[in-house]
Amino acid sequence: QVQLVESGGGLVQAGGSLRLSCVASGRTFSNYAMGWFRQAPGKEREFVAAISWGGGRTDYAESVKGRFTISRTNAKNTVYLQMNSLNPEDTAVYYCAAAAYTGVRPVKYDYWGQGTQVTVSS
Repeated sequence: QVQLVESGGGLVQAGGSLRLSCVASGRTFSNYAMGWFRQAPGKEREFVAAISWGGGRTDYAESVKGRFTISRTNAKNTVYLQMNSLNPEDTAVYYCAAAAYTGVRPVKYDYWGQGTQVTVSS
C-alpha cells in the first residue's frame, strides 16, 4: 500500500501561482510513476501531468503545457505540481496518484490521495 497526502491548494486570483505537494508513505516511492489529476464539479476526473519514477520523463495535458510543471524529490517521497498563470478553468480538486508506469488514464493508477481544492477567482 501507498498512502498519498496532498497539500498546497487554496484560493488564488487569475494569473497567480500555487505549488501543490504530495507526500507518499508506505512502499518505496521511487518505484512508482506519479500523476496529478483534477476534477471540477460535474466533470470527469482528467489528467493533468505525470512523471516517471526517476523523473526523466514528464507528460502534460495540452491545457496546462507551458504553465504547470511536475517534479519529484525521491529522497523526500514527494511529488510537486507548480502551477503558474492560473485561470478560473483550472478550478478543481487536484489529486495525486501512483502507478507502475506513467499514463493519462485514471484507471492505470493504483493509489490516490484525498485531493486538495484549488480555486481560481477571476
